Amino acid sequence: RLLPYHSLKNITAAACRLADAIERQEKLLIVADYDSDGATACAVGMRALRAFGAVVDFIVPNRFEYGYGLTPEIVELAAQLQPQLLITVDNGIASLAGVAEAQRRGIEVLITDHHLPGDSLPDTLIVNPNQPGCEFPSKHLAGVGVIFYVMLALRAELRQRGRFGDGSGPNLGELLDLVALGTVADVVKLDANNRILVEQGLARMRAGRAHAGVKALFQVAGRSETRAVCFDLGFALGPRLNAAGRLDDMGLGIGCLLQDNPELALEAAAELDRLNRERRGIESGMQEEALAQLDRIDVTDSYSLSLYRDDWHQGVIGILASRIKDRHHRPAIVFAPGN
Repeated sequence: RLLPYHSLKNITAAACRLADAIERQEKLLIVADYDSDGATACAVGMRALRAFGAVVDFIVPNRFEYGYGLTPEIVELAAQLQPQLLITVDNGIASLAGVAEAQRRGIEVLITDHHLPGDSLPDTLIVNPNQPGCEFPSKHLAGVGVIFYVMLALRAELRQRGRFGDGSGPNLGELLDLVALGTVADVVKLDANNRILVEQGLARMRAGRAHAGVKALFQVAGRSETRAVCFDLGFALGPRLNAAGRLDDMGLGIGCLLQDNPELALEAAAELDRLNRERRGIESGMQEEALAQLDRIDVTDSYSLSLYRDDWHQGVIGILASRIKDRHHRPAIVFAPGN
């Protein structure tokens, strides 16, 4: 009952371009986002493209140095790896300057994203259910869901070209534990289509067929994969993945999801668990300081709340803003110094 990919705008053109790149052994580079959705989307893209025989690598922006998305600075970093095609996952719909810089350098860009577009779109190939003119019935795919659909379309294109001989090609159902994790952790609406993706991913986890990195995350979180539920993905595995992007480098989280050696996967998951504990400590201290600031004012006179300290951690201010919003039922903006 999964919605077919065909109505996703530009997906056939994207599949053809990727199939051409694989046939010509062009160098592909995935540009990921630094949250759980971006990490799982990157892992899905990497695993599928490698299974199809592509030459592919990835980079993920360090939020403290480069900020979000396909910026001109990230393009400059990517150019050092000499890719012929950049593939964004979970970002790119607003990257007008980044796409222009890539094109100036002779690098093509394929955007896969799910965020809402602005008034203008980058002048390149885009697969995003929320772009103007896309008739895909589900507008709630996470970034990992979008790249999963692109990989479904690519496999169909490669089958048509005889890439797999008489066979059907790699079983992309094996990636559904990653799709489920990213979908739940990104808190997108679980409409009928997303429920199918998540249900099938959870079934693989319960059957012991999850990837080594996902199994390791269950282990360090003290949760049982054989009884996996959405709560585990949203409140145990997701935060541990996110901690890498908040405090360090999401490359660690992506590396965990790409690891096939159980022992090495467990080492990476243990480091993610340590970072998450550190994040919780930082968040707790910041919350105490924020509440102390708010105790000095009458918040009932405020339509919104804005807070700043020069020693707050910029990777945690988003969580703090959410906590303040939930406590005082007002929009909250929290600032910290940038690098």
